[in-house]
Amino acid sequence: MVIIAAIAIGLILMFVGSVMRFVLFDSVLTRECHIRWSWGHRLGAGWRYFVWKLTYALLAAVGIAILVGVPLAIAHGKGWFSAPKEHLAPLAIGGVILALVLIAFALVTAVIFVLTKDFVVPQMALENLDAMEGWRRLWAMMKVEKGAYAAYIGMKIVLAFIAALVIGIATLILGLIVVVPSIGVGLLAILTGKSAGMTWNAHTIALAAVIGCILLGVFLYLVSLISVPAIVFFPAYSMYFFAGRYPQLAGVLDRATPGVRVPVGAVQ
Repeated sequence: MVIIAAIAIGLILMFVGSVMRFVLFDSVLTRECHIRWSWGHRLGAGWRYFVWKLTYALLAAVGIAILVGVPLAIAHGKGWFSAPKEHLAPLAIGGVILALVLIAFALVTAVIFVLTKDFVVPQMALENLDAMEGWRRLWAMMKVEKGAYAAYIGMKIVLAFIAALVIGIATLILGLIVVVPSIGVGLLAILTGKSAGMTWNAHTIALAAVIGCILLGVFLYLVSLISVPAIVFFPAYSMYFFAGRYPQLAGVLDRATPGVRVPVGAVQ
């Protein structure tokens, strides 16, 4: 039941994230956030994106199973695991090669996912396409400008590293600001409670758990708040890059003004 519940929650969050990707697209495009409107108008596109993500995740899992399972089956068939000391060299070499292959596979799958999120989602939003048709068009564009898209991927990796570093430092500082006073107040409350004759029981433990959850919620909210500039910047960066190669997006960006909402299939 725990496994089934975890899978169900994961699928729900994946679906919510799929629709919210289009909400973020609309918000960056119009420079205003209207979650209810975008959610209602982007459910169809979000569902298609969710189906693509789910299929892609399953294919990636199958790929990893094949990449790991086939070498392990070969090694087991040759008896390397039954007498590992006698086969240290092939096991070590095979392990290094397998690790490199898995890293390369992870990089390729991550790049495909990022390109879908950055360049296929705008096509799905503006022309009401499915993900495969969007990829067909994107692939034709990439074959014409291989260098530009390779530079985009490299620049995005650099910018993501810088953003993660800045957000990490800001989160650490925020954590010190929130955690240190909280620990001090908590110790003071414990000492005061002991002097008043209070002991740890179901009520005090529940109270401490509630206060801890509230503090954790406040901390996560503040972390999300300081992450907003990066969350908005990267879609904007991809949209303005792609607008130079996708006239439909360029036209909508030129006409976009705050408060003007972009309907589904705005470009036909």
